[in-house]
Amino acid sequence: MQYCEMSKEELLKLKEELDARYTEAKSKGLKLDMSRGKPSAKQLNVTMEMLDVLNSSSDLKAEDGTDCRNYGLVDGIPEAKKLMADMMGTTPEHVIVYGNASLSIMYDQVSRAYTHGLLGSTPWVKLDKVKFLCPVPGYDRHFAITERFGIEMINIPMTENGPDMDMVEQYVNNDESVKGIWCVPKYSNPQGYTYSDETVKRFAALKPAAKDFRIFWDNAYVVHHLYEDKQDEILDIISECEKAGNPDMVFEFASTSKVSFPGSGIAALAASADNIAEIKKQLTIQTIGHDKINQLRHVRFFKNVEGIRAHMMRHAEQMRPKFEATLEVLESELTGLGIGTWSEPRGGYFISFDALEGCAKAIVEKCKEAGVTLTNAGATFPYGKDPKDSNIRIAPSFPTPEEMKQASDLFVLCVKIVSIEKILETK
Repeated sequence: MQYCEMSKEELLKLKEELDARYTEAKSKGLKLDMSRGKPSAKQLNVTMEMLDVLNSSSDLKAEDGTDCRNYGLVDGIPEAKKLMADMMGTTPEHVIVYGNASLSIMYDQVSRAYTHGLLGSTPWVKLDKVKFLCPVPGYDRHFAITERFGIEMINIPMTENGPDMDMVEQYVNNDESVKGIWCVPKYSNPQGYTYSDETVKRFAALKPAAKDFRIFWDNAYVVHHLYEDKQDEILDIISECEKAGNPDMVFEFASTSKVSFPGSGIAALAASADNIAEIKKQLTIQTIGHDKINQLRHVRFFKNVEGIRAHMMRHAEQMRPKFEATLEVLESELTGLGIGTWSEPRGGYFISFDALEGCAKAIVEKCKEAGVTLTNAGATFPYGKDPKDSNIRIAPSFPTPEEMKQASDLFVLCVKIVSIEKILETK
């Protein structure tokens, strides 16, 4: 029976039972962290052999003869460009390989547009108003970048096929102050949705009122499948934009942060020839070059994109039981109660949970009191403000499967208690 159909007396009796269970759970002294998509130690261990690939007797020359110990190749060694291009589904001439973090590249691209403009357009700092579209729920670090530059953020609801494209087209095609949109197109953060072919094609066919409008296509989870036999696929936005006559409209980002070592991976940007040429000019001022030894290490370890895909199945062996443990508890404990819905992703790092309106902050706080840390309620929306106070991001990667079951048991207990309290307000 759904909670909203129960009488006040039934709800009060149930709440008394749940409160007793919560008091017992608090006494266990749990200290579990589901706040960020952080790989576990076991996941990090699957890449340890990468550290043995290069040593003092190794040949440290790239395939074009470049000595990776020295200056040079601001856009990356050829074999690293090919590896990242193949992972992203594009071609090496579209790619610049950077340092360890794609987030830094995104920040740089917003900063460059803000201070110097894109391909001859007016720098955003000189404009009266700059707006960005933000599919929600979404990635808090994206929103933090645009907030940092004082850019107005506009919520765009997500669907299982991607952002509401009617809204996207309405804003982009008619408002010159709309300069960009944040996208996590595959196994999105936090819902785990993958953009449909139609959505990708509609993105590529946009007719922006602003000639310097850019799609910030953060393909963070492009190879992060949970299953070998159930994998989402997505069209290549670079080639789709070229076919639609909009080659300059997209910046695509990816990294090996959750493939090799977070903080010690390699990151890349893919874009049109004109965008690449402009960025390379700016990079020659910004840096002498990125860590080519690390680029070489990655290529020698993975060898090719098939090596990356095989490696990701080793990660999946660690991740899959945690997702399944969480989803099993949600399904067995909350199905039919009418107090929450959740995504069931086939990849990525998160599960998105939507509680009753006005309950997310209270659920997160109640979990915290009992020793389970979740991402702050509201973090999946610009300015940290979820208008419905309902979305909660669950990150199953760091705890063990057993700990995830413990944490999920406590989570659903808190969902039930807070939901009853909310319903009782109207009884």
